[in-house]
Amino acid sequence: MSDLLDLLGAGATPEEILTDYPDLEREDISAALLWAARYIDHPRLSA
Repeated sequence: MSDLLDLLGAGATPEEILTDYPDLEREDISAALLWAARYIDHPRLSA
């Protein structure tokens, strides 16, 4: 998951990623972005 987010963050387009990783589907990219958005928005407790 983090590899996919790293690629997107580095400026790779979804089309480039799908070409380079044929096992992925567009929904995988959407799912990774949704996960990241929810993870960032998730409240955390400090120790």
